[in-house]
This record gives sequence, C-alpha cells and structure tokens, in this order.
Amino acid sequence: MYSWYAIVLFAAKLVLGQTCENYGFQNGSSCACPVGTGGPTCSELACGGNIFEGTQRPLTPSSNSFANLTASGCSCQQGWTGTGCNVCRTSNACQGAFVASGGAPSTSTSIIGVQDGQNNTLACNTTPRVYAASQMSCQVNNPTLQAIFPLESTLNIMRTLQPSLSPIPNTTTFGEAGTVYVQLFYAGVEQFYCEADTCSQTLGNGTSSANWDCQNLRCTCRTGTTFCGGVSALDLATVINGLAGTLSIHCGALDNSTNTATCQFQQKELLTLFPPSGLTLNGCSFGECVRQGVIDTSGNISASDNSGGKSLSGGVIAGLAVVGGLILVALLLILFGYIRQRRARNKQQSDNAGMQVDVHWEGITYSVVNSSSCFGLFHAHEERNILDDVSGSVKAGQMMAILGPSGAGKTTLAEILAGKHKSGFVVGTVKYPVKDGSSGAVAPRIGFVPQQDVLPPTLTVYEALLFAARLRLPENIKDIEKCEMVGELLAKLGISPLRDVRIGHNETMGGKTRGISGGEMRRVSIGLELISRPDVLILDEPTSGLDSVSASRVAQILHDIAHDPVNPIPVIASIHQPSSKLYQSFDSILLLSHGRALYSGPGGFAPSEYFARVASGVVPAYPSGYNVADYLLDIASDPSVSLFQISEKDKTTSANEPVDGESGVESTEKNQATSSDSQVNAVLPDDFSSLTKASSRRHSKCVASFLTQLQVLAWREWKILQRDKTLFLTHVVVASVLGVFCGGLYYKIDTSIAGFQARVGCLFFLGALIAFSSLSALYNVVETRPLFLRERSSLYYSPTSWLLSRFIFDVVPLRIIPTIIVSSVTYWMAGLAHDAAHFFKFLFILVLYTLAMTLFNFLLGALFNNGGVAILLSALSALYQMTFAGFFVHLNAIPPVLRWLQWLCPLKYTLEALSVNEVGSGLLIQDTLQGVPVSVSASLIMNLLFGFGANNYYRDVLVLFAFIAGFAIGLITVVWLKVRERR
Repeated sequence: MYSWYAIVLFAAKLVLGQTCENYGFQNGSSCACPVGTGGPTCSELACGGNIFEGTQRPLTPSSNSFANLTASGCSCQQGWTGTGCNVCRTSNACQGAFVASGGAPSTSTSIIGVQDGQNNTLACNTTPRVYAASQMSCQVNNPTLQAIFPLESTLNIMRTLQPSLSPIPNTTTFGEAGTVYVQLFYAGVEQFYCEADTCSQTLGNGTSSANWDCQNLRCTCRTGTTFCGGVSALDLATVINGLAGTLSIHCGALDNSTNTATCQFQQKELLTLFPPSGLTLNGCSFGECVRQGVIDTSGNISASDNSGGKSLSGGVIAGLAVVGGLILVALLLILFGYIRQRRARNKQQSDNAGMQVDVHWEGITYSVVNSSSCFGLFHAHEERNILDDVSGSVKAGQMMAILGPSGAGKTTLAEILAGKHKSGFVVGTVKYPVKDGSSGAVAPRIGFVPQQDVLPPTLTVYEALLFAARLRLPENIKDIEKCEMVGELLAKLGISPLRDVRIGHNETMGGKTRGISGGEMRRVSIGLELISRPDVLILDEPTSGLDSVSASRVAQILHDIAHDPVNPIPVIASIHQPSSKLYQSFDSILLLSHGRALYSGPGGFAPSEYFARVASGVVPAYPSGYNVADYLLDIASDPSVSLFQISEKDKTTSANEPVDGESGVESTEKNQATSSDSQVNAVLPDDFSSLTKASSRRHSKCVASFLTQLQVLAWREWKILQRDKTLFLTHVVVASVLGVFCGGLYYKIDTSIAGFQARVGCLFFLGALIAFSSLSALYNVVETRPLFLRERSSLYYSPTSWLLSRFIFDVVPLRIIPTIIVSSVTYWMAGLAHDAAHFFKFLFILVLYTLAMTLFNFLLGALFNNGGVAILLSALSALYQMTFAGFFVHLNAIPPVLRWLQWLCPLKYTLEALSVNEVGSGLLIQDTLQGVPVSVSASLIMNLLFGFGANNYYRDVLVLFAFIAGFAIGLITVVWLKVRERR
C-alpha cells in the first residue's frame, strides 16, 4: 500500500515539477504548447503536417540534443510553407486541413461567432493584416549577424488579434487576444523565444501594410544553443534575456512578384544595435486560415488608418506646449503694456511746471567708515566726517555757488541735495518750501548734472535730447510737442547748429571718435536735465575742464535759467576755481572747508566784507581788485581753528537768512527708505506727513510706462546698431570664415567609428566657438554700464526694460545671426543629418546655448564692476565647460568627487543634445574590425565613447531652458539690487 502511495506521490512530483518551454502552460499532466511546438515540455518542433492537427502533429525525432528541423529532413505539405510549416499559402490548404482534422462543423450555426448569411468557407489571408491569428515566417539577413553567424537565420511570429474568430481556437491559435509569440531559428535549431501582450494593430494605406505595437516584451534564451552559450565567445544570452519593454513589428506592403514583404522588428536595444529601423526581416510570408465571412466584414476590427501622417511624439507635443505658452505669456504682457500705455497717454495729468520752491538744508552731516584688516583677522574701523553740520538755503530765482578747495565736500553736498544714493551715513534735514500761489501737490523735480559727461556717443545732439524728452516728460504730451520743446531747448542752450551732429566720445573717457567739444557736451548734459522741467537744478562742477569762454557760456545759461521771468528756479553749482567774471554771476555763495561751512550768504563782495567784519586779524584782509573767489579759496585752504569757532557763533547772523514759508514737502533724499547704508532725519510739519509719503512714491517711479520705455530704448538701440556696424560685421565675417574653415576641416565625414568621433568633434567645436564668442556680450555690458547708471538714477527707465532692449538688440544681430551662419555652413559641408527636421533641431539647440551664454556673460558684466575680472571668469568658465562637456573625458570616467560638476555645465547638455540629434537620424556606423564587417547604431558608439544617453534630447532642451531662466532671474536680481548709482 505504501509503495503505491510512493509511486503516486513521485508521479505527482514529476507532473508538478515539469517545466514547459516556449511559454507553454501546464494542462493536466502535460503542457499546452504554442502552434508548431509539442512534446512533454514543448521543446519539440513540428515536422511537417499543418496547424489543424494540434497534438497529433508529427514532431522532430527525439534526441539528446536540441530539435533540429534541418537535420530531421522535415518538409512541408503542399499549400504550407515557412519554418515549421505554419504558414498557409492557399485557401484549399486551409479548407482541406480543416475538414481532415474533423473539426469542420455540419452547420454554420455551430461555428462560434458566425452570423447567418456569412461565407463560412476558409480562406488563406496572405497579407500582413491580421483578422484572427496569423502566422508569419521571415529571413534574418543582417550583415553584422551574418558575419558572426553565417548560416541561415529565420524568425517565426504568431500574431493573435481575436482568437475566437480562428477556425479552431486553442489549436490554430495560442495565447490571448492582442498577443505576439516569436521564435528565432538558426540552422534549423530554435535559439530563443519571446512573447508580448497589450498589442494593437495599425493599418497603412489600403490595409496593405500593418504595424503591431506591443508592451511587456520578455525573451528567453535556450541555454547551450549557438546564440546562447554554445560558443562561449559569442554568448548573447545576457542581451537576449534582457530584451524588454515595447515591441513593434512594422510590415510594409506585399511584393506582388514574390508575395512577400519586408518587416522591421523594433525594440529599444535592437534599435541601438541595428539602426535605423531595428532588425530587418526580409522575405516575410504571411498565412492565416480564416473564414471568408470574417474577411468580408473586416472581422469587426476597428483598425486605425495611419495614412494621414505620423503622429507627434510626446516630447514634440511638450515642446510645442512650452513654446505656445511662452508666446501666449508674451502676447498677454504686450497687451497689458499697451493698455497701460494708452491709459497713461489719455490721462489728464497735472502739470507743475510753474511750481516755485526754495531749498533749505540744515545740519547736514555725512560720514564714511574706513575699514582695514590684517590678513582678514584683525579689523579696524575709522569714521571720517566729509560734511559736518552744514546749513544753507537758496531761493527760487537765485543761483548759488558752492566754493572750497579740493576735498572740502562740495561734490558730496551737491549729491546729497540732489537726492543721490550715498554709501556713507547722512544726517540732517532738507526742505523744499513752496512759494505762495504755487501748487505743492507733488514732490519737486530735482535735476542733477554730474561732473562727468556720460552721453550716448552715436546719437546726435537732437536725438539725445529727444530720447530724454520721450522718457522724462508725461506721456499725455504728444510726441510732436516734445520735438518742439527739444528744438526750443537747443536754441536756449545755444547748440542749435549742432542739432544733427553726433555727440561722439569724450577724450577723458578714452573715446574712439571725436564729436562735439567738451563745452558743448556740458551744455547737452544740462539740457538732458532741463528737458524734464526741473524745479531745482543742481550741478557738480559744470565748468571743470572747460576754457574760460566755454565756462562763461555755461554760467550765462545757468544764470538765465535761474532768473527765468516765467518760471524761476533755484540753481546750485559746485565750482572749483571760478574766474572773476564767472564768480560775479552767482547770487549767493557757500564756502566749505574740511566739510564745514565758513560762509553762507550773498555773493559779490559780501563774503570779503563779512570776513573783514567778524574775523579781522584771523584772516588776511581782502586785497582791492583781487578775485574774490581766489580770496575765499585762500581762506578755506588753511583756516585756523578760531575761524571755525567764529563761523559757529555767527550762524544766527544775517548771513543765514530765514526761510520764508514753512509749507513744503520733504526731500526725496530719504536714504532710510532707499539705502540701508545711509539715513536722513528730515523734519516736516504734521500737515504734510501724508503728502510726503505720496509724493515720495510718485517721485521714485519712472514717468513713462514700461512699453514706452521699451519702445524708446529699442529706437535708440536700432540707431546705434545702424551707425556702429563694426561689431556686427565682425561677428558675421568671423562666423562665415569659421564656418568655411570648420566645414572644410570636417568635410563629408564618413560613417566609420573614427568618422563618428570626428562628427562629435565638429559639434564640440561649434559649442566652444559660441562660448568664447559670447565674451563680446560681456564687453557690451561693461561699456554701457556708466550710461545706464546715470539714466537709471534720473529715472529714465526701469532696469527690466533696459535689460530686455539690450538682450534683444545684442542677441539677434550679434549672437543668433552669426550662430545660424556658422552652423548652417558647417552642417551641410560636414555632411551631418540630411533632413530639415534634424537640421532645425540642431539649430534650436545652438540657439538655446547661445541665449544661455549671452545671459551668463550679461550676469558677469553686471556682477563685477571690474571688466577685467568678469572677462577672466568668463574665459575660465568656458574652459571648465570644455573639460566637463564629455568630449575630452568620458563622463563615467570622471572621479566621483568631481563628477557632479558635469551637471552644472551647459556645454555638456548642448553637446549631448547635438549628438543625440545626429544619431537619431538613423546614423549607422559601418566599419571593419579585425576583418569582421560591423554595422551598428551610432547611438551605441556614442554611449561607449562619450557616455551620452540616446533618449536625452528633450531632457537636455529642458535643462538648457532652466539655465536660461536661472541666468535671466539672476541677471534681473543683480541689476535691480546691485547695479545702481552709489556715490
């Protein structure tokens, strides 16, 4: 009894432990096998017969080795073909085999899925299209495979779409709906088998071609066969067993002469090994036994017609979405700017051109802290006063001169009164009392003319003043009126004959070409402030560097402005060493020495009389006929301590006249609101506290709207580009020459391994060229920085509008156009991918890299005041990018401690995207290694030589966009916060 139990248990173990090959499955005591296989473990192959015979089909003779169709001498019956005889060729063969199998029903109603009136006769479908379950057998004639495995290789594929429509389900079919079963034979021996599911069929033109796309591919290599370890040096088991993911079988239309078609067996790794379309299958024969009624009704299959074109990939759709989103945002911003511009132009703004204000300052003290250190360890701080308790006042219609020797604090006081940002600490009060009858509803406009004439050299005098008028006058004033105002101002300044003369470069600024003279430049600088109709005009040494005639002209202009009968304004000018005639043109004098006021009062001979009255014996007597200005400078150059004491005691005398009217608004120089480094303690009556806040906010904004700023800046940039073509022509010529040079160097590169390395070298050369040529963008920022600082401090425009205009007129003519020239010439001469799609993707990457490098150099130019430091860092960054781009050193060979630096390298992503785009065109490497012909995908060689990923194009695009966004945000932040005038 126990012996029988042991026998039964042993038999059960044999059955349960039995392994079914070829993805067969356990069916009782045996395996249910795919069509064309059989035996206890599905390892035997059908030898003749047909697919209707099922388990009764003859198999290859049993042996200790693998089943061999060639050695067994198997042959197919008439009407059947293919390896294993699974492919029908005629309808008679299907119908005869069906009847012989005994499976043919007596009535049509007993056939599963058959409807009344259908033609139930079996037909042999020999087209690539599948109705129920189709068999196909193909030859594998790949040169690389044939060089390694010279005997015949065939591939059998069974595609199952709707198994219920097959004549005998589970006999003439195997697997569920939407599955694929694959076998590869070499010299008659099965080498490996695969399966995939979730398949869909897509039909081509007129259903003459069919594409099958499946998921969840898996393959099993038969250990010990030729492909899978039979020859140890040629073991492909790891590669075959690793095949997974998506499987595509694309079959073209039938060749009428042979009744066969060509198919492509595509999978990710196979596409890499056998580009451009995967493993090519030749001489494919198709056979499917199916009822004619199924064919007539198209098998109730909803197959898509793909003749209309190729669907867009997800990456392309994402890219189009990003581009469309950016265009939409740009259009919305333009629309918003246009609405604000129209509203500003139609708004009725109050005109305070007639407002008359006085200027009164009291207790102005300015100090700076000098820091010193020893090797960064010991710090010493020393506070030094530049101004010490300086007070004074100027009435509307008066012109004051601030006199004093060098270092007395003249420029510092003028800048504080003008509301300029100071790097030190300011304490004191500045008031602007409004005269009776004048409107005090807004903050007074203060014009400041610096000592240095910083002007746009390529504009004419008229254009420079018109530029200022369009940005500093209210937008409700029509442009024709602004032009008339500029003409009147030219006449008032006496420079009408210079209307159409270019300003040129000042010799003191290292200019290239001369334009107008120094005195004329000074009058243009004054005009730039007068065009905004200021209520107060402050000038820093307006006559320095001018001859006596030019200085007299400037002084006369200032005198006429201050004493204008219609709109008199206070004019304050620091003067270094005026002549006697120039001195007599001033109404009041403020004398400074070592940052302290020695005198503040009427001009003329009043200062000499004052010192004779209060400091007799302390200062020398005034020599009759001597220049009063020189006399005052002699006193201030080396004053005694007692003279300062006398000045302190005499602050309440008539030299300091009382200020009329305490109605006024606080100075816009409230450094506690504009600078963390300085502070002004301003005291105002309580009645004007709310007015002060509103007027300060209003005064701190640009007059023109953002769109107007951008339009006017673009107008000036276009003028500059038209007149100074040197840089543009240089870029174009250099790009053309380098394009021909690079194209000649890499002319018609072949498709060998060395040729592919040369292709990547060509792409690397273009990227490095862009990196170094972008240095000129940095120089442009450094060159225009002083002009930007002056115009920003005068509220011409916002930093964002300036950056946008500079970016547009620098990138398009100096970056994008040369990039397109050098890239196009090189691309076609070198023989890169010859189709429009890959060419424009190539240009797209280079343009993105150009934008990134331009913004990066803009950022360096804005971040460092020293242009030499910025240029050095830019050059070093270019060398760093070349090192970690992946061309000189394999990315995976970089030591781990330094490998992370590649992720910060824009050139790495550029070179990878360019290389992926090139190999994505189907580039096939054809070479000979040790006498063996090699035909492999360039993407495989690309990964081996450089470590680039074959699917990283769109990732690289997104990363380049991220670099562009990061550099742009950094640039805007630095310009807003750091690039501002600090004196």
